[in-house]
Amino acid sequence: MLTNKQKSFLRGESNRLQPLVHIGKSGLTESVITQIEEALEAKELIKVTILQNCDQDKNEIAAKLEEQEGIEVVQVIGKIIVLYKESVEKKRIELP
Repeated sequence: MLTNKQKSFLRGESNRLQPLVHIGKSGLTESVITQIEEALEAKELIKVTILQNCDQDKNEIAAKLEEQEGIEVVQVIGKIIVLYKESVEKKRIELP
């Protein structure tokens, strides 16, 4: 579980990131979750965009992602979700 200070730090780090995963019409599927987990293992901090044609609510998607082991929702802002998961092999981010 991330502290408020760590979330604030990660929000600052995410400002320069471009969204890596897009959730579209089919919503949050197993293949999308796999894509997100692979991206998190490689980068640790990613942005996910929810496209306009997605029927699922952004908060519902964020809650389902947070249920996945190790994934932390840093921020939900507009149609963008910022996610963090500590990498096992490629640790890049040192949390305060």
